[in-house]
Amino acid sequence: MSRVVRFRHVVLLVIVAIAAFLLLMPTRVKPVAWTPPPAPSLTSGIYADNQRLKGLERVGAANIEGPEALLLEEDFLITGLHDGRVIRTSLDGKTTKVLADTGGRPLGLARHPNGLLVIADGVKGLLSLDAQGQLIPLTTTANGVPFGFTDDVAIDKSGHYAYFSDASGRFGYGKDGEAILEHGGDGRLLRYDFQTGKTAVLLDALEFANGVTLGPDDAFVLVNETGAYRITRYWLTGPKAGTHDLFIDNLPGLPDNLSFNGQMRFWVALYSPRNALLDATAPHPFVRKMIVRAMMVLPKPVEKRAFVLGLDLDGKVIANLQDASSNNYSPITTVREYGDWLYFGSLKADHMARLPLGKALEK
Repeated sequence: MSRVVRFRHVVLLVIVAIAAFLLLMPTRVKPVAWTPPPAPSLTSGIYADNQRLKGLERVGAANIEGPEALLLEEDFLITGLHDGRVIRTSLDGKTTKVLADTGGRPLGLARHPNGLLVIADGVKGLLSLDAQGQLIPLTTTANGVPFGFTDDVAIDKSGHYAYFSDASGRFGYGKDGEAILEHGGDGRLLRYDFQTGKTAVLLDALEFANGVTLGPDDAFVLVNETGAYRITRYWLTGPKAGTHDLFIDNLPGLPDNLSFNGQMRFWVALYSPRNALLDATAPHPFVRKMIVRAMMVLPKPVEKRAFVLGLDLDGKVIANLQDASSNNYSPITTVREYGDWLYFGSLKADHMARLPLGKALEK
């Protein structure tokens, strides 16, 4: 057999092996067909590309892994890390203290009026941390269904309720890509009652329920649906109480966490811009299943872009902050406004960052 023939046989075997892998490799992902709206332009209009997030100032401890959520209290930042630790670090990074180790993945943080630090842990559920450093489990199930991926938390002003998200009932922490590709609508918006210890389901069938925040006077709660590129609003008071609607739809990227400045602005962190291939294959479950298999061995098709939006009380875009240059701070997964600064956290970065608020709001 000549070398040419042997080479052709090898190539054919490789092609057959790849095809068999893409078609037959076992996976628990069962993609659901859907049709996303056309992605907004990033070259013109309200989401036009810019470099307003270029050159962010590093802040807090350095060489940490995945400072996802963050709170600023006095001159200290509190954040949760990939290894399960919750730390408190000075803004200059010279002082760092470990507050707790959840043994899971702390993704969301909120301070209760009574001083408890409430933690949405992607592995352990909803927890609280008291002044003595004791971790207290609050809830891990709702309606008899265990949480799969507890993601973010917000507490009302009275301290009666914690509103939080279960991103996916089928896919745990670290399986966000599979959950979003499946598009199975197994996310939930939940409410924990500190007085009774009971957990209620406010909304289900959400497409990867992610960031959570309360609006003015606790009249409504917002939840990001990462897999559907939208933010859903659930009304808590007034004539619409108990109903929900869309706060903003057809976002240009995958919304992660969001926050409210307490007065007039919401901030939304976009994990990355939308992917044209994934949008195009959304109506085709068979193809999306092959993409799932390919992602087992290939990098996820995620563009490395820093991306944050500011929204007014009606869900209209008032700030578009981006940076697609090399060495940008991304993915930004948390953004919070404190005083004259915007602070940023990231699921994958090794530090936190900030930007002067005046620069963020420049026209």
